[in-house]
Amino acid sequence: MFELHPQLAADTVPIVTWPLSEVLLINDANYPWLLLVPARDNLRDFDDLAPDDLRRASEETVRASKALKTAFAPDKINVGALGNMVPQLHIHVIARFIDDAAWPQPIWGVVPAQPYKADALEARLAVLRDAFGES
Repeated sequence: MFELHPQLAADTVPIVTWPLSEVLLINDANYPWLLLVPARDNLRDFDDLAPDDLRRASEETVRASKALKTAFAPDKINVGALGNMVPQLHIHVIARFIDDAAWPQPIWGVVPAQPYKADALEARLAVLRDAFGES
């Protein structure tokens, strides 16, 4: 039975469920930042995915990347599956801008997370759902 890691649940807001992944928004207004969490038990690394799920994860990562490009016109999309702090497989898809606080470095630890205010969160979720074609 799939269960979202408690740390991921605490740091994110659900957006939509795709065929493989739960699509979540990191609650940090500094960056448009998605997490895709494959809804399968006991996955730690990308190569733990079954072949069909591996293909689906790639497709969903591309879908998330294209949605961020459509919604925010970033300078770069960063994609990674690190999992050093949270062992459950999760894929970061982050829209980056040359004027963001961390550019050109990785985003981790550069500035404190800025949780979304309620109205900004609802607006961000609406923009993302629209970019996903889920509105």
